[in-house]
Amino acid sequence: MPDQFDLVVVGSGPGGYVAAIRAAQWGLRTAVVEKDDRLGGTCLNVGCIPTKALLFSAEVMDLARRAKEFGIECGEPQLRFETVRARQRQVVQKHNKGIEFLFRKHKIETVRGWGRLLGGGKVEVDSPSGKRQLSARFVILATGSEARMLPGLSADADYILTNREILETPSVPHALVIIGAGAVGVEFASIYQRFGSEVTLLEMLPRVLPLEDEEISRELEKALKKQGIKILTGTRVEKVEKKAAGVEVTISSGGSAQTISAEQVLVAVGRRPNTEKVGLENTKAEVEKSFVKTDSYMRTAEGGLYAIGDIVAGAPLLAHAASMEGITAVADMCGKDVPPMNFRQVPNCTYCEPQVSSVGLTESDAKSQGYSVKIGRFPFMANSKASILGAREGFIKIVCEEKHGEILGVHMIGPYVTELIAEAVAAMRLESTAEDLMYTIHAHPTLSEGMMEAANSVYSLTINA
Repeated sequence: MPDQFDLVVVGSGPGGYVAAIRAAQWGLRTAVVEKDDRLGGTCLNVGCIPTKALLFSAEVMDLARRAKEFGIECGEPQLRFETVRARQRQVVQKHNKGIEFLFRKHKIETVRGWGRLLGGGKVEVDSPSGKRQLSARFVILATGSEARMLPGLSADADYILTNREILETPSVPHALVIIGAGAVGVEFASIYQRFGSEVTLLEMLPRVLPLEDEEISRELEKALKKQGIKILTGTRVEKVEKKAAGVEVTISSGGSAQTISAEQVLVAVGRRPNTEKVGLENTKAEVEKSFVKTDSYMRTAEGGLYAIGDIVAGAPLLAHAASMEGITAVADMCGKDVPPMNFRQVPNCTYCEPQVSSVGLTESDAKSQGYSVKIGRFPFMANSKASILGAREGFIKIVCEEKHGEILGVHMIGPYVTELIAEAVAAMRLESTAEDLMYTIHAHPTLSEGMMEAANSVYSLTINA
């Protein structure tokens, strides 16, 4: 007989574990199936968290190099990369244990093994100790994604890396080529350049962070080049070859070709959903290009089956989106009053230096959708707190609907903008106008004043610029 639950969640990433905890809080007997030996999924174990730990160490090293600027004499900083990696692992392990504690607290059962849907609310779990069948009124599929690889290439521990392998690299390469200038690519470029690598960043499209507003992309490219990162956009990778001392990457652009040598190459060309061999063929769920189709409450075409996270068609592949999708799905199955997912209000954050964040429509997207727009901008060079921090690059840009001032999108590049974006998300969720922001009192001196000033700029009333 199958073990009976109210909810079975397949996958313990930021979508799966959050959904499980919320379900337990609302009285559902819940089990989570996890194929790996640690809870937390890609984000916690080989993605967001270890990467941001490395980025913070790189930020500390950068500040140490600049210490004299702030009146502190401390000499030339020395990188102890193994200590950096050890701290990164400690951060990850702390939160692994945190999720385990929360599961115990909420009486959530962890089932180790590979989960496969059988249809009709049944899940088969295959583990080294044998097979086990679970049955539930509701099932959430939250199996996440893996790094895409270029055709003909496969990752290894030494030369050709993805986000997984580079976190296990014991030393900093003298030269690193990064293929792909999306969020993962520019973050690792920012890490390794500050750790001493000669970094070359390749992007097939015309600009770095191609999904961001064009002005933001241009500002970031300027900043990264100023730091010494070599950037080649509009560039196609033709071949990657392993050599005795590293790799050679052959690229083409505008009809000409060249070869770049490096110790290692990081492939950061996107993610693919983990939907193979999970039993979707046993259900009525619809699949499009390996992604699962859902409605705005994360329901699939199979009754009682929900899908969340990176496997969802049309959804952003972001941990915080997955978490809210999980909460939305559980609220729906429990009959709670919950708003549908609005992917236009999901923030994007890139933790390079300078940081980049955004929510909503870019200027070009808003215009292409027929909006008459007004733009407000405010540079951090005119912000007192940015001057105090010695981080004056970048700006905040607000895209508004012209007639009523409705905020359609907010785009930022500069110091700690991954924290500032929450105000913009809240403003859009509450259907605020730029005028509402303009008359919201912001503490001084803070970086958040830049939001108020950008709102003032929409009406040509900026005070400090």
